[in-house]
Amino acid sequence: MWRYLSPYILMFLSCSLCCVTVSFAGNGPEKEKKLSMLYDLDFEMNFDNREYDCTDSLRSMTIFGARLSPVVGLSVKQSNRLNHRLLVGFDLMKEFGASRITPEMAGESLPEEISKDRPVSILREITLNYALEARFGKTDFTFITGVFPRKLAEGEYSTAFFSDSLVFYDNNLEGALFKFKRPGAYYEVGCDWMGQFGSVRRERFMIFSHGHGIIADFLNMGYSAYMYHYAESRNVRGVMDNFLLNPYVEFDLRGSTGLQEMSVSLGWLQSLQNDRKHSGKYVFPCGGQITAEVRNWNIGLRNELFYGSDMLPFYDGRDDVGVKYGNLLYFGDYFYKIKGKTGIYDRLAVYYEPHISDFLDIRLAVNVHFNGGFAGWQQMLSLKFNLQSLLSK
Repeated sequence: MWRYLSPYILMFLSCSLCCVTVSFAGNGPEKEKKLSMLYDLDFEMNFDNREYDCTDSLRSMTIFGARLSPVVGLSVKQSNRLNHRLLVGFDLMKEFGASRITPEMAGESLPEEISKDRPVSILREITLNYALEARFGKTDFTFITGVFPRKLAEGEYSTAFFSDSLVFYDNNLEGALFKFKRPGAYYEVGCDWMGQFGSVRRERFMIFSHGHGIIADFLNMGYSAYMYHYAESRNVRGVMDNFLLNPYVEFDLRGSTGLQEMSVSLGWLQSLQNDRKHSGKYVFPCGGQITAEVRNWNIGLRNELFYGSDMLPFYDGRDDVGVKYGNLLYFGDYFYKIKGKTGIYDRLAVYYEPHISDFLDIRLAVNVHFNGGFAGWQQMLSLKFNLQSLLSK
């Protein structure tokens, strides 16, 4: 494994050395002020034990692994209102227990189903990106392009958009992101290019957006949305369209109660979907969602209640070569696949999230799912360490 990683490690160390050299180069204070070295290190451990009512699409399993994301780069300060950043790094992830099984270890020839369980390289991706940071009056503007961490998209999206497992496994975005911050408001628009057109690989991309603003001390309004395009390859014809919009109003009651968190959000999920080749017409799954959360003494209770129609109508559909749409078309929780014309999905989370430090987050949670009855539960433990949060203090 290390012989495959060694060229990338050498490249990473070379970039680090170059950044150090550049940051201290120059003949005077002015040059030293304009050029500076950037570095960051993220570590994440995630344990997610899922005990579900087994179906062909949703099975009980345990997700357990860790990720390390070192980054180095260069910051160029053009003026007091304009700054440029160039960053390169690694996304290293190890799923615990995913070790290669050999015939020698088994003591006999391996069955076919076991021989297919081959671990992927711990080097998931190389990240490289450019960022422009600018300030215009009271507006902070950021433009990022390249391969960059998903966490840089700061919008809040329901699990109808992105599931817990997707956020953990698909840690990076490939494309571009625009962010606008003002006092009491935030907006972002991004593009994640997921698939390049190929012989078998279908062209896929998503344009996503989130925005929210403070209307009053106790009232926020906002939205989340995406447009996902699942297009053709050389060997597979047909295009799938998947649009999802979630406007909402949120009542923030922390100020009047003195609790760490107390809020109620009323939202609407509206989707437009079309299998252009096999259906030829749009369907409009939709429903209302109420989210309530209360937290004090670092102990929280969060409930998300959805009532509406099946938000994943094409999940079990297949393309012309028999590939199931499934998670290639949908990225949110499978529980939003409602049985019947209308139904209820309820997700109840109880969690403990102590404040240990600004650079370390620990969360212990239990999620219980109801979808036409009890559908299963999760026991989760996550740990996140961010070096940059420590360096900025």
